[in-house]
Amino acid sequence: MVYGPTDFVPPVQVEVVEKRKAIPLDENEGIYVRDIQSGKVRMVCGQSYMLKSNEELWSKDLPRAVEELLQKDRADSGDSFDNEGRDKTRVVTYRAPHNSAVQIYDYKEKKSRVVFGPELIMLGPDEHFTVISLSGDKPKKPHVVKTLGLSLGPDFMTDIVTVETSDHARLSLKLSYNWHFEVNKDSPEDGAKIFQVPDFVGDSCKAIASRVRGAVASVSFDSFHKHSARIIRQAVFGADARQNRFAFTSNNLVITNIDIQSVEPVDQRTRDSLQKSVQLAIEITTKSQEAAARHEAERLEQEARGRLERQKINDEAEAEKSRQELLSLQAQSAAVESTGQAKAEAKARAEAAQIEGEASVRQAQLRAEASKIKSEAELIQLKQKQEAEIDHQRKVDELDLARARELAGIDSAKFKATVTSIGAETIKAIAQAGPEMQAKMLQGLGLKGFMITDGNSPINLFNTAQGFLGGVNPSDI
Repeated sequence: MVYGPTDFVPPVQVEVVEKRKAIPLDENEGIYVRDIQSGKVRMVCGQSYMLKSNEELWSKDLPRAVEELLQKDRADSGDSFDNEGRDKTRVVTYRAPHNSAVQIYDYKEKKSRVVFGPELIMLGPDEHFTVISLSGDKPKKPHVVKTLGLSLGPDFMTDIVTVETSDHARLSLKLSYNWHFEVNKDSPEDGAKIFQVPDFVGDSCKAIASRVRGAVASVSFDSFHKHSARIIRQAVFGADARQNRFAFTSNNLVITNIDIQSVEPVDQRTRDSLQKSVQLAIEITTKSQEAAARHEAERLEQEARGRLERQKINDEAEAEKSRQELLSLQAQSAAVESTGQAKAEAKARAEAAQIEGEASVRQAQLRAEASKIKSEAELIQLKQKQEAEIDHQRKVDELDLARARELAGIDSAKFKATVTSIGAETIKAIAQAGPEMQAKMLQGLGLKGFMITDGNSPINLFNTAQGFLGGVNPSDI
């Protein structure tokens, strides 16, 4: 095998068997490659691959049912494909939907694996899809629905069940079941367990239908007609009304609710009888409702008539009471009119006397206030006059006191001058001379009177000097 780019000129004895090119592959694409020497087939994905000299593309064949389901899946997803169908050398891919599970079996390793969606599944050379064949239609028929992915729910399925009561009335029940799978996606054992029952729809519908038929067979048609929902729910979920759960341990399927969509008799005669009984019951109910409505209307009419009569009596009583009040008001008005003028005159005289008395009291108050103001003014005037006299007398006394001080000062200065002029020796001689000599000397000094005292008996010389002087005027000195 010669790899390019190169120029190759084959010799005469060499024959060019095949020209090959590199196959570009995305990470979601792949091809099947078979080793011609060993026969081993492998899958190459996510790279550009050039076949080796001992390799060739290998075609993977799938069952017709799987091819149809893959083609339908491509059509639903909008992928384009040519008229020749799938390229069998390309790796088979399948987009597992959300909340679904796909089982893949490896025939070489003889083991299976479960892939939970959403996921892109790429089949190995020895792997194949497990085709799921489920029951469908109403009532359920096997092998109606074929799919590669098993939905995990929650979802619902509807079935029609024929039952027979204890009084041999055959009924057709249309029931709808809510279901889901309880599976741990991290556990391979739980993933494989949900595929242990090939047709879980048919098996679960048969199990529920058998329970319902057994419960209905033990009750009469009348009882079932009245309590159909309770009887069916107890048959499936048990006596505990709070437990809405019926689990299939074989594949972890759980029924959570039952909806009774319709109950119809299978036998035509039973259907006609039931229709007649229903019509009769409706007619009886209608007539009873009409009678009750008529009685209620009569009762309401009687009550309305009684209320009307009672209202008339009440209105007449109110009118009589109003008439009495009117007469009383008229009498009061006449009495007021007759006594109104006298009351008005007396009230006017009383108000005039009151005003006159108030004026006299006000006048007396004003006189008293005037007298008080006059007395206060005279008192203030007398007080001011006395204060002025006191101030005048005080000033005069101050002047006299100042005059006396000045006269005393003059006498003291005169005496001092006299003593100074006589001299100390002369005074000493006078003091030592006899009284007569003293008298003569004093007379020679021009003194008309004198008094001699020692320092032990002090006297007031101001008044004494005034007496000595004998009232001599200051102007004579």
